[in-house]
Amino acid sequence: MQYRRLGRSGLKVSELSLGSWVTYHTQVDVAAAREMMAAAMDAGVNFFDNAEAYAVGKSETVMGEAIRALKWPRLNYIVSTKFFWGLDREGDSINRKSTLNRKYLMQAIDGSLKRMGLDFIDLVYCHRPDPQTPVEETVWAMSDMISQGKALYWGTSEWSADEIRAAWAIADKHHLHKPLMEQPQYHLFHRKRVEQEYKRLIEDIGLGLTTWSPLASGLLTGKYRNGVPAGSRGALAGMEFLVKGLTDAARNAALAQLETIASELGCSLSQIAIAWAARNPAVSTVITGASNLTQLRDNLASVAVIPKLTPEVLARIDLISLPLAG
Repeated sequence: MQYRRLGRSGLKVSELSLGSWVTYHTQVDVAAAREMMAAAMDAGVNFFDNAEAYAVGKSETVMGEAIRALKWPRLNYIVSTKFFWGLDREGDSINRKSTLNRKYLMQAIDGSLKRMGLDFIDLVYCHRPDPQTPVEETVWAMSDMISQGKALYWGTSEWSADEIRAAWAIADKHHLHKPLMEQPQYHLFHRKRVEQEYKRLIEDIGLGLTTWSPLASGLLTGKYRNGVPAGSRGALAGMEFLVKGLTDAARNAALAQLETIASELGCSLSQIAIAWAARNPAVSTVITGASNLTQLRDNLASVAVIPKLTPEVLARIDLISLPLAG
């Protein structure tokens, strides 16, 4: 496992990390989370990603209990959470759902700290942009979170380049803690935001990227070529919005060609997809997900594939995937 600086900070994150979206609490209990987090740490992973909204806060609780059971030194691991949707999108107060206002943010961090049983969270993200809250208000609140010692670094997730630059400029003007990192979706079929839209931000302000969904929610495993199998992510309640993308005929047809390249490299389709995302020098870490130990170990083995992605191999992959990418 190699380690990369998170943007222009001095913090180093493992090139592959482990996330909890969909899995923790829903598919993975505390015992399984502890087992997988221990295996990930043994493989060199030091970053574990979460969010307040995952399993309505229960994902943070599962991860927190697993961390306490593992008794790791606090310097040895990095954890994150994200704020925006609140814990109950239907029943929450008007000031605690789909917002980044100061009242919500200052209470949200306290809730996450309590659920995870931590004194501080390393990375906190604004999970989506909030057009109804002045960006100045959000920037001040996130900066204050850090000044109060409740978080170490803050960033954004799925913000446009213009939104990130505006937030950075406000922080710079008022000598506040600046947004350091962005967490965008990035995989073979979803590339423009990372490779084009954020290019100037990466060059100008050193924006770090902690990318998610390297397997396109499972599409790039090949399991959806004949529909949605029972027990898969696409079959879970609440995940219906993924089905159209997972069953896309053109993208699924392209997998056979990608599989040929993977076979030549001696790896699986999943491994070449994860390695492809991690090979981008602008990416600080690729967040992987797993519902069991076998899946986790298979994903982490992708680090051995990264050096095999020569310019010639990457060009072949582009010929297959780029025409179908967004």
